[in-house]
Amino acid sequence: MPHSLVLSILPKSTVPPQFLSGRHLHALFLNLVSSAAPQLGTYLHDQKTEKAFTLSPLQVENLSKRSQSRENTLQWEHRHPLPPYTRCWWRISLLDDTLFGHLIQLWQNINPAHPWHLGPADLYITGLADTPQDNQPWANSCNYEQLYELASHSDRHIAFSFCTPTTFRKGRYDASFPTRECVFFSLIHRWNKYSSFPISEKVVDFIFPSFFNIRTEVISDNRSKLIGCVGEVSYRILGEAPVDAVKQINALANFALYSGVGRKTTMGMGMVRRLNLT
Repeated sequence: MPHSLVLSILPKSTVPPQFLSGRHLHALFLNLVSSAAPQLGTYLHDQKTEKAFTLSPLQVENLSKRSQSRENTLQWEHRHPLPPYTRCWWRISLLDDTLFGHLIQLWQNINPAHPWHLGPADLYITGLADTPQDNQPWANSCNYEQLYELASHSDRHIAFSFCTPTTFRKGRYDASFPTRECVFFSLIHRWNKYSSFPISEKVVDFIFPSFFNIRTEVISDNRSKLIGCVGEVSYRILGEAPVDAVKQINALANFALYSGVGRKTTMGMGMVRRLNLT
């Protein structure tokens, strides 16, 4: 069952910008996991294949509201220290029921007085949301059967917002352009890995790009530098697409909220959300 959990974060001391990278937030998540299930934390740390979770960059609450009113992107880098008592939020998505089950005690027993560490800074988890809210579109949960059953069988317009830089592995190199194959093959791969309702890659043959409003952005840390795309992309389902194929494509589009697309989604990249065009 996919879960998209939004944690309210309050640092009690200054967080230097170098500790706000995806790599350090990834380490913070593993510490959270290890506090509830030490063996699982070790397993996730050592796992080399695709992992059943994604993480967002840390979002400054007021800044993210202003930026979202201007465009559907999130903050993916911090060039200045984060001052104490800056209200933030952090999204964690879990794609596997087993992973969520191991962590349910952690979520149910979050202690707002217990400090966690991000570099030299102490921070506190002051709340958690897992249901949709007017001011927080990233919080939600829905099992795979519901995602499939609730998907439209008639909507032929799919619009995505690429909210953090998104890049795709193609052979030995990365590609930042969101072709239908890059986006939907990524979604299908993750859907088939964790759900019991397999979707064939053949449905992608009915998908065609119809609108692009994107730009490239660079994500870098001390270890690597990647170029990804952010912005909005629309696709249309054309031709004699069977009703089942239309429904499957819509289910995949709704699933993107949880799974993200492309590379390094456990480091804050590839956060994608379907846009409601009604």
